[in-house]
Amino acid sequence: IKSWGDRGTEPGQFNTPHSIATDADGNVYVADRGNHRIQVFDGDGKFLRQFTIDVPVPPDAKPAIGKIPDEAMIKGGTFAPGSPWALCITPPPHQVLYSSDAWPGRIYKLSLDGKVLGVLGQSGKQPKQFGWIHAMACPSENVLYVAELLNWRVQKLLLKP
Repeated sequence: IKSWGDRGTEPGQFNTPHSIATDADGNVYVADRGNHRIQVFDGDGKFLRQFTIDVPVPPDAKPAIGKIPDEAMIKGGTFAPGSPWALCITPPPHQVLYSSDAWPGRIYKLSLDGKVLGVLGQSGKQPKQFGWIHAMACPSENVLYVAELLNWRVQKLLLKP
């Protein structure tokens, strides 16, 4: 048994590690939600890199519930746009990482080094809208299963390449 990390903000430390995924090389991707980042480690826990998802919030974005997060809520990390709630990595040979956030309720398609390749969705209750994505599975680059906390459902998304 092996473990690594403790509470904090430095590389290798966590504030609400909320999801985890591995790539074909055995690297471990951790959704460090409270620190608004994804940290990457080798299989033995050696810190390799970290990245954030910084995509502007649309001016018409609405939260899944309640009011738009204020500065204090965003600073806490959980409701910061792009702050990772759920992760999944597609199988080889062409692996991509999908991540979700609570506010403004989107899914991000990323390269394994953190480059944003696409963005989809928004908060809501309709198809392709999300209410706090709590888990995702991605059996291929173009198929996502998304489990939502607030909407009490799973959506199967078929994405166009």
